Amino acid sequence: MQTEFIFGYYFNIGEPDNKILSLDSLDTDKQHWLHFDYTSDSAKQWLNEQSQLPEVVVSALLNEETRPRATVLMDGVLISLRGVNLSPNSNPEDMVSIRLWFTKDKIISTRRRLLLSTKDIAVDFDKGIGPQTPSAFITLLADRLISRMSHTIYEIEDKVSDIEENILVSSSYTLRSELSDIRRQIISLRRYLSPQREAMTQLLSDKISLFSVEEKIQLRETADHLTRLIEDLDSAKDRAIVSQEELNNTLAEQMNNRMFVLSIVAALFLPLGFLTGLLGINVGGIPGAENSYAFAIFVGILIVIVAFQVWLFKKKKWF
Repeated sequence: MQTEFIFGYYFNIGEPDNKILSLDSLDTDKQHWLHFDYTSDSAKQWLNEQSQLPEVVVSALLNEETRPRATVLMDGVLISLRGVNLSPNSNPEDMVSIRLWFTKDKIISTRRRLLLSTKDIAVDFDKGIGPQTPSAFITLLADRLISRMSHTIYEIEDKVSDIEENILVSSSYTLRSELSDIRRQIISLRRYLSPQREAMTQLLSDKISLFSVEEKIQLRETADHLTRLIEDLDSAKDRAIVSQEELNNTLAEQMNNRMFVLSIVAALFLPLGFLTGLLGINVGGIPGAENSYAFAIFVGILIVIVAFQVWLFKKKKWF
């Protein structure tokens, strides 16, 4: 039975027949890589019935929800990693997962959504410059996953810097929503990068002897790069929190200033409103009703009252 898989290659770089066209023609004596979409019914059937993989491995390769990890099982390593989602109209923090079964002679990987790092490696195979061993494949894949994260995290840092500058220039409620979005992105990325760092550490452990000394050095460099990215995320998160607090304080101060001005205006007009309301009642005996100068005298009294209030407020340093 021919099974639809995404990529299939032998690790015989430079030879013309390194591409696997169908699983029926698969030569298991050669080192190979098979990449499946685990939502495909044919992929599920092949993994369950013909792959001859342990049940726990098949279950992990077909599992919907996974956290980054690296677990030694018998003669291989079960690996789950995540990469940023760089597909059009997608959010980078909605990370794409890849599951791998890695032994000295084969790699079987599964995914649901497109992961550009695996696509790049497949292009390298087509050009005859891909990795020459399964261990070199894992080393290269880990490096490309982390490298693609760098751009996303640097963009987050730039956004935080822009918001910090905008807060100093002018504060608005739109900045609050931007900061909330950035903090949500950081939390989502941090959720998977921490266990991914632990997975990288597991790959460097003495229990796994599938890597050469040079490959372990490269894996260690990749793990250090990931650690720096996590530290950058933590720094951006702290800066975003401080910026949000500063923005909230600035907006609260703006609101307080406006309320203060309205309170002063209300205080100024309170006695004026009382006097005009008192003299505006329609009953007999209103003072000055028969005097033609009464209105001018009353306006003068109101001006004096306002001037006295302004002097009193200034003396008490209310404004």
